[in-house]
Amino acid sequence: MIWLDAGTPALLGLDWGSSSLRAWLMDARGIILHVHYARQGILNLPDGGFAQVLSDILTQWRLDDPVPMLACGMVGSINGWLEVPYLPCPAAMSQLANGLGLQSTAYGPLHIVPGVVKDTPLPDVMRGEETQIVGMMGTDGDGHRTVVLPGTHSKWAQVEGQAITDFRTFMTGELYAVLMQHSILGRLPATMPPDAGQRDEAFVMGVRTALSGVPLAGRLFSARAAVLRNRLERACAADYLSGLLIGDEIQTGMTAMDITPPVLVGEQALCQRYQLAFTALGHHAPPVAGNTAPAGLFRLAQAAHLLDLPPTHFHDQKGAVA
Repeated sequence: MIWLDAGTPALLGLDWGSSSLRAWLMDARGIILHVHYARQGILNLPDGGFAQVLSDILTQWRLDDPVPMLACGMVGSINGWLEVPYLPCPAAMSQLANGLGLQSTAYGPLHIVPGVVKDTPLPDVMRGEETQIVGMMGTDGDGHRTVVLPGTHSKWAQVEGQAITDFRTFMTGELYAVLMQHSILGRLPATMPPDAGQRDEAFVMGVRTALSGVPLAGRLFSARAAVLRNRLERACAADYLSGLLIGDEIQTGMTAMDITPPVLVGEQALCQRYQLAFTALGHHAPPVAGNTAPAGLFRLAQAAHLLDLPPTHFHDQKGAVA
């Protein structure tokens, strides 16, 4: 067994989605040594495709020796580099680690994390989020918890110990983009940009419509009607619409699932919006865990024995145990 010194590259972790790519070079303790971000998701690849992107990253970091490589996200989808089959839910961390796909590259094998599928009357899938959820496992005990991952396709997941036991997808972010770009709700030009306070007020106004009991389809047009009746500034219509959608997601999630106090995982600004929405609906603001993908990749690499390392905690860039 080879023991690596702190600061020596030990793992290349990649979160390779549809539109973007994030990569982290980590040492034997999981401390992040280098970070790479590019708009080179599986739908935006340069000439040379996946192999060229990987080569560019490794050339940039000038590694003296190859390191294990582990990727999650849409890189493992039917449109990715290698399709890795979904694992059925419930899915334990050990099952995810044992189900890694293997894509050969010029730099050694690239291991790819499988997604998770729920084959119920309303089927659902996730790919990439399971790794972020693994990054939350074991950080505050082995009990039952709810993890909310806001985004284009928001996920609400139930975790028990080291397993994902249930989840639901809300197309909140994509619905917002479609309605703003392709519906009449996005055709309200404004002359003056709103200040932050006005935007928050409009957002909360939209969130609280979730308490009305009216289905979302019956509330969406209010994003236009409220402007026409001078109850909402035109410049704030987009924030009101965002509140409508996020409020509906939270109201549905909190009432339709077996919820424990949730934790938010994702980009800080979006998670702060969700915190505001939770409080507007009478709930406590959930804590924000940030991006837990690096921690999840490191734990899965350990569980899959990609690293000849003793059991250890993952550390963030500042060295604090996650």
